[in-house]
Amino acid sequence: MELINFLLTSHDYEVLQAFRGQDGIDLALKHKPDLILLDIQLPDIDGTVVLDNLRQTAEVAKVPIIAVTSYAMTGDSKKLLDAGCDGYIEKPIDPDRFIDQVDTVLQSRS
Repeated sequence: MELINFLLTSHDYEVLQAFRGQDGIDLALKHKPDLILLDIQLPDIDGTVVLDNLRQTAEVAKVPIIAVTSYAMTGDSKKLLDAGCDGYIEKPIDPDRFIDQVDTVLQSRS
């Protein structure tokens, strides 16, 4: 989270952080962000539950969501993209590629 925050803020993105799934849902509903980076392994609820909840909530249903996860088994990225994610970034992230990956998803949605 620290590295992602650093990379985004150093490229002039405003960052809001939540460490638990329900807090992320609440933050998204309150602020209606331009993009959501979603870890799938969260301490309270599974990230796919968060994804489903966000996609079913009209106020944020169209916000691009990128799964940022250590799930790297064959087929995991396809499952998450099929479930409603707009992008997939494996952890550990590659700092040299991360911003380009984020920008690609944002540009494809605009």
